[in-house]
Amino acid sequence: MESMNFRELPKDILNHYLQFPQRNEFLPVACDKGRLTVWTISERAKALADYLAWSLNLDIHTESTTPERFYPLLEEALALWEVDTSAEEEDTAEEDNSEVNGQELLGWSHDDAPIVRLVNKVLQQAITQGASDIHFEGQANSFLVRYRLDGELHTVKKLDRNLQPTIVARIKVMGEMDVAESRIPQDGRIQVRLGQKSVDVRVSTMPTMNGEKAVLRILDRSKTILSLPDLGMENQDLTIFRQAIAQPHGIVLVTGPTGSGKTTTLYAGLSELVSDERNIMTVEDPVEYHLPGVNQVQVNRAAGVSFAGAIRAFLRQDPDIILVGEVRDKETGSTAVQAALTGHLVLTTLHTNDAATAVSRLLEMGIEPFLLASSMALVMGQRLVRLVCPNCAQEMDISDAVIAQAGVNNVTRHQKGAGCEKCQYTGFKGRRGIFEMMPVDEGMRSLIMERAASDRIKHYAKEHGQRTMMEHGLELVVRGLTTLDEVIRVTKL
Repeated sequence: MESMNFRELPKDILNHYLQFPQRNEFLPVACDKGRLTVWTISERAKALADYLAWSLNLDIHTESTTPERFYPLLEEALALWEVDTSAEEEDTAEEDNSEVNGQELLGWSHDDAPIVRLVNKVLQQAITQGASDIHFEGQANSFLVRYRLDGELHTVKKLDRNLQPTIVARIKVMGEMDVAESRIPQDGRIQVRLGQKSVDVRVSTMPTMNGEKAVLRILDRSKTILSLPDLGMENQDLTIFRQAIAQPHGIVLVTGPTGSGKTTTLYAGLSELVSDERNIMTVEDPVEYHLPGVNQVQVNRAAGVSFAGAIRAFLRQDPDIILVGEVRDKETGSTAVQAALTGHLVLTTLHTNDAATAVSRLLEMGIEPFLLASSMALVMGQRLVRLVCPNCAQEMDISDAVIAQAGVNNVTRHQKGAGCEKCQYTGFKGRRGIFEMMPVDEGMRSLIMERAASDRIKHYAKEHGQRTMMEHGLELVVRGLTTLDEVIRVTKL
């Protein structure tokens, strides 16, 4: 992405520009000797830019550019100007209940009420930085805004505690929730745009001892679906997974805690299977990715659309491949097993700590062992580890305590980020997966039929060449991609 010094723009130009609600179509990039250079992406924007220059008594030079070039720079500029103006706005914020569903976040204006600008810009900044969640929560003497970046929460703003009711009320209005009700949890949904991005925001509010807390889950529907190698799957792991999803029937189960990238992995695999010859159907809660060529259904309990009910309906739609967002109960699990046994490939997820435990969990749900043994093709465990920031990485010794906690003695040094502006002083930039693959062969099926404990299943898999997530993580440590502390954090649950 191109980089420009937007701080060099005179303040009077900036203040005039920020008055335009339609300014998400043009951007002042430089001013030299009374001549203002403006980038535009539409004919209408040229007229707005002309008016801006006329009102400032400046000559104008407009350059047409592409949306792909324009929007990243617009996000960069507004993120910078948001930092410069946020302190003033926090002091003067007041409630405003205007409707903004589906609005363009890059179109906020200084003419908006301060509380509207504050909430919109928090959303804009979070989406631009790639946050997965935003937390608005009261503390004893302050009101915090925190982003979850690369799986970790970071405080980004400390606001006056008196702003809490107003900000939460604004979020409720945006999410079409009951503003007057503050005694019970509520759920809502906000649809926004950020340039070319279409973003779905799921809102949850909860009454606490320090006032209402709001958590916003960000689902960027326009984000690119990564390939399996981009996720970190390689060599034997990649071969095993691709062989499993190439089968005409059976269950491929991905396990791990919330936020470990299970759905992302399934969609990366699904993207390799899309073709005119296949009917692919998914049911999710919510739909996180849009994939052309796939029929996607969202769970709607109010309308009676459940995971199990959707799978039963799918079977009357002549499917080849079914993706089920999550197995949460016996009904969903049993229906998925029946779909696999009747000649369909079923991709799904389950919340367990490792691959071996998934079998025990499904048996505990009440699924018959002989049905499970016949339908399972692959169980995979995964986690996401943060990657060392390449800009500030340096080699460091590993403490004896960390080595003892990991149970290894052949790794004594690793790459570790010292912290810099590019990684927001965390020492980490980006994430990738670590995996363990447990193909279900005849021996594994016998153990499932016997209702074997997860320890026996884990021992059998290890004897037959399974690499654990910890071992995969250690390989990344040796390659300088992550730290031993990080591998321990995500695997020692």
